[in-house]
Amino acid sequence: MKSDTPAEHLSVSEPEHRRSIKSFVLRQGHMTAAQQRAIDENWARLGLDYRAEAVDLNRVFGRDAPKVLEIGFGMGTATAEIARRLPDYDFLAADVHGPGVGNLCKLLAEQDLHNVRVMRHDAVEIVENMLPDNSLHGIHIFFPDPWHKKRHHKRRLIQTPFVAKLLPKLHSGGYIHLATDWEEYALQMLEVLSGFAELKNTAADFAPVPAYRPETKFEMRGKRLGHGVWDLVFTKL
Repeated sequence: MKSDTPAEHLSVSEPEHRRSIKSFVLRQGHMTAAQQRAIDENWARLGLDYRAEAVDLNRVFGRDAPKVLEIGFGMGTATAEIARRLPDYDFLAADVHGPGVGNLCKLLAEQDLHNVRVMRHDAVEIVENMLPDNSLHGIHIFFPDPWHKKRHHKRRLIQTPFVAKLLPKLHSGGYIHLATDWEEYALQMLEVLSGFAELKNTAADFAPVPAYRPETKFEMRGKRLGHGVWDLVFTKL
């Protein structure tokens, strides 16, 4: 990841090639010594390794509390801040970018936050194989890669097949919160989510920014460049 962007690198593969959905485009990055040390020293407490079997999230976190899946957390700054603001919620944060994983572990350790577990793995496989149905209270996907060129739109993460994989994992009353700084992508997100009868928009179209979501460096940079920011919050009936 280039910045605090929680999901900037996420994409979806091309269905016409009959390839499976992927939640990322893998990019290499330089892991600092501090980031690697944070993983080495804290993974046993903060990390969760992927395995292709259902996991009991209450057991993972050691308590019965609302569970939120965050897909793509960038450098983890926003994730740590949300976890601090919502101590009564547990967050499963998934990303594949090593420096971001290390940085989030570092932030969680420094701030003594206990309500986040970090995974370095493809979120689609996590959703398909590890998360039981009705196990999530919320799903956060902030600033996924907009793939702004029209010929690349098919690579975008927020499309009907992917959302269809997510919805069974949400319990009734749970929510999906998306954010983007690309208006055209925001309109696509709105169309996709509005296409599911089991989802209800909490706003007429785009939602006010919930109090728990901090402004990221990526978002601030976008605003300086004249970009708007659009949040969508839908609940499951």
